[in-house]
Amino acid sequence: MATLISASALYQRLQRGERTVLLDVRWVLGRSDGHSEYLDSHLPGAVFVDLPTELADPAQPGMGRHPLPTRARFEESARKWGINDHDTVVAYDDSGSLAAARAWWMLRNAGFDSVHLLDGGLAAWRAAGYPVESGEVLPDVGNVTLGEGRMPAITEQEAGQYHRDGVLLDARAGERYRGEVEPIDPRAGHIPGAISAPTTENITPDGTFLPVKELRRRFEELGLNDSSKVAVYCGSGVTASHEIAALDIAGYRAALYPGSFSQWSNNSANDVAVGNAPIEPLEPSGTSTASGSSVGA
Repeated sequence: MATLISASALYQRLQRGERTVLLDVRWVLGRSDGHSEYLDSHLPGAVFVDLPTELADPAQPGMGRHPLPTRARFEESARKWGINDHDTVVAYDDSGSLAAARAWWMLRNAGFDSVHLLDGGLAAWRAAGYPVESGEVLPDVGNVTLGEGRMPAITEQEAGQYHRDGVLLDARAGERYRGEVEPIDPRAGHIPGAISAPTTENITPDGTFLPVKELRRRFEELGLNDSSKVAVYCGSGVTASHEIAALDIAGYRAALYPGSFSQWSNNSANDVAVGNAPIEPLEPSGTSTASGSSVGA
């Protein structure tokens, strides 16, 4: 199933009256205006998805800032959004799919294959001149049945050893990887052995994903090949889902570390590396620089 759908393809699909559930996942780390922006303007019929409460459980130091919800709770949310079995779902946001990818990954992980990201999101829809509407959309409750464990994922323990026989990518901004700044998590730096691969470099200035060949070349330059075992983390498992989507487009199947750096850095037993090198030097336990970029939630 294709990861992306273009604005024109989605518009034509809606014009033909094909059953489609639209999920508006507007969320940015450190901001709380996603719902108000949705109420002001969204794709016709789109349902608002609140990432912190519907795509995550409450933050726990031992689990990270955005722990994955239980299968039952996620299924309840998906039904509230109006999703039925055999529907097609399209998720979008207004930030280059950085938040919408969380919904994409979770639905794929739940065994719901017919889910796409709107390439370019709301900006692409508007640029094409397609209509928008305002106000809340409250759909009829759906009947979807969701599973779990359909997408690869790794644990905290596996993340620490992953670089030994695989490639562990850090999807956060480079300055957070290097340990120059850390706006929210307890310690600055990265998981030893991880390679810096900011997910924002997978998209163009207009928020669409790079063409397949360019994505493929980017990941090859990061050390991947067809036989590579690859996993991704970020700050809390949100933008890592975006990197996994980019890898999927490029032909790689990647695992997610759901707890990501927010879980890793809360465990004082875990080493944290700083600088450009994947492993050395190590940051002394308990240090943090809480300022700067938040890219890589």
